[in-house]
Amino acid sequence: MASLQIETIACLKDNYAYLVHDAGLCAVVDPSEPEPVTAVLAARGLKLTHILNTHHHWDHTGGNKVLKEMFGAVVVGPDKDRDRIPEIDVGVNEAQGWLFGAHSVRILEVPAHTKGAIAFIFDDAVFTGDTLFAMGCGRLFEGTPAMMHASLAKLMTLPDDTAVYCGHEYTLNNARFALTLEPGNKDLQARMREVEAARANGHPTVPSDIGLEKRTNPFVRTGSSEIRATLKMDKAEAVDVFAEIRRRKDSF
Repeated sequence: MASLQIETIACLKDNYAYLVHDAGLCAVVDPSEPEPVTAVLAARGLKLTHILNTHHHWDHTGGNKVLKEMFGAVVVGPDKDRDRIPEIDVGVNEAQGWLFGAHSVRILEVPAHTKGAIAFIFDDAVFTGDTLFAMGCGRLFEGTPAMMHASLAKLMTLPDDTAVYCGHEYTLNNARFALTLEPGNKDLQARMREVEAARANGHPTVPSDIGLEKRTNPFVRTGSSEIRATLKMDKAEAVDVFAEIRRRKDSF
């Protein structure tokens, strides 16, 4: 198997795009604006061949038109939402997946933030857009708590060492919120210290990994006895616990 390289590109105020390149192919995931992407491409001597979108929001697709015009790149996005993906060429879905050169890319359909949201899985890395964040999840703009709960559960079936590349640098705020629900979680305490140090030095907190999210992300820890006690929901259904966590985060 050829060696895949992934590079994080900071965009806008707190967005991330990602370059994924290997053997003459180069994709950018969720380019909100073209300029940071073209700067990295020029610095690395790379030519963009693909643009991958996890969902239709402008802060993940805003660079599509200019980058496609500049490089002739093929735009790939969720087939179920192709009417809202600017310049889309290829619609993908969970059943069929997608090929990126020698890499067989899995597609997971993860609706809730938007109804057509997808995640791209390259080898041992997953690009989750605004569905799964480091210690968080996206707002439910187009879905229900049950939809997001199911989408996150689907992502949690990936191997624990799968690197998680999410769409925004929200980790510090997410960690502060998580500690209000589960202050006794030693893994969460340790991660908070690491996140604070990274941000103080201007470093990104991505990638995370699936195992770390299982240990520290309250949105996938609805079975935690401490979280349930904090919420006074000891006997509640998991999806109801999730819904209450999301409600509290929306006003945090």
